[in-house]
Amino acid sequence: MKFESFRKSLVEPKHPDLYLNQSKNDDTRLKRSLGRLDLTLLGVGGVIGVGVFVLTGIAASKDAGPAVVLSFFLGGVIATLAAFIYAEFASNVPVTGSAYAYVSMAFGEFPAFLTGWALILTYAVGSVAVAIGWSGYVKSLFLGMNLPYLPEQLTRNPLDGGTINLPAGLVLILILGLLMVGTRKSSSFNNLMVGIKVGIILIFLYLGGHHIQTENWHPFFPHGGWGVLAGSMTIFFSYVGFDAVTTASEEAHEPGKDVPFGIIASLGISTLLYMAVAFILTGMVPSSSLNNPAPVAHALLDVGVRFGETLVTLGALVGLTSVLLVLLFAQSRILVMMARDGLMPRFMYRVNQRFRTPVFTLALLMVCVSIPAMLFPIGTLARLTSAGTLFSFILVALALIRFRSLHPQKPGAFRCPWVPWLPIASIALDLLLIGSVPRTTLLLLTAWLGIGIAFYVLGKQGLFPSASVGVDETET
Repeated sequence: MKFESFRKSLVEPKHPDLYLNQSKNDDTRLKRSLGRLDLTLLGVGGVIGVGVFVLTGIAASKDAGPAVVLSFFLGGVIATLAAFIYAEFASNVPVTGSAYAYVSMAFGEFPAFLTGWALILTYAVGSVAVAIGWSGYVKSLFLGMNLPYLPEQLTRNPLDGGTINLPAGLVLILILGLLMVGTRKSSSFNNLMVGIKVGIILIFLYLGGHHIQTENWHPFFPHGGWGVLAGSMTIFFSYVGFDAVTTASEEAHEPGKDVPFGIIASLGISTLLYMAVAFILTGMVPSSSLNNPAPVAHALLDVGVRFGETLVTLGALVGLTSVLLVLLFAQSRILVMMARDGLMPRFMYRVNQRFRTPVFTLALLMVCVSIPAMLFPIGTLARLTSAGTLFSFILVALALIRFRSLHPQKPGAFRCPWVPWLPIASIALDLLLIGSVPRTTLLLLTAWLGIGIAFYVLGKQGLFPSASVGVDETET
């Protein structure tokens, strides 16, 4: 009988009311402070950034050539299919936790844990990589303007011949500190940054459009269709930002309407901007010349628009900062939900009574992401983060099919069209992209999931009591 109870805890779906009741508990309740515009800009803030300012050049030079435009289109289509699925869940059960909570309500605790564990990898590695890119752009800005900057020893990690990458660690600490102060303040900051970086992207499109040489688009498919797939896998991590909108469901004024709108609108805007930048960029200079940390800025420099290089560098810093804000916001909310279910230490679901934010989780993230950013080189980990994202997308698509059969649709809630065919198409495209990654990437993802299983077993020994058994601690 004891074994049967344990088995059910692993695979028995959790009822949506459990999560809805947890979200109303005073010690775990998050503040509702985000409107439709905030959610849309939260998604744009998370999606537009590293893809434009870093990954476009890598995907064009190494994978797809000028056809990187199609790589972004394919990535946008795959992300949009997933977005419709996420939107139905977020509208029906507006709680934080995103993919983790959705899979839990369809398949039970263990599959949900693996989903959340994969997203932890995606957000953590992504945040570290973006912070290191941010550090490089700061250095480029100071040197480009002939301004004094930190010595090399304080801007390079030990494995690259330095002592510590101080800017990378500091930007993570500052953003996590901002998230501690409150969602409303951090959202306003994000809205400002999104406005700035979209404006700079539009300026780039205007300037670059006057320097297009059509011969740079030939050959358009230097590596054929597989190059387009490989390019999509490289840049797909850029699209994970829309998931942050669903993690904010519990903090939205009208989640049933505003969250689906924010998800789909942010993806549509971001995909169009990505494709436009890729089209102009590959027309300005040969794709082979884009393999550098700042492809957009270098392209403007190559065609003689020097003031544009400085402007785009500033835009890159703003863009990467907003990406960090969204990634760290989303990761903290997923950890809160997992802690409520007893799959993370119990202190992680507690919120500060003044700011209504999970300060202990954010403090832990300060340590877990800032130290690696300062001490280790992160090479090209875009494919690993993309693989983790696609893994979670597959489970959520399967979860929607099961969820439909378990729970009736709420009146007025968003409804994903063409179920089960749309989720099946989403899964097929996800598998197509995963099949294009190197074997080492899949081995790393498997190893991470193995570590997660070991962590899960420890949690099942009663080390992490869930919020449902009683939350009596309060941080004031």
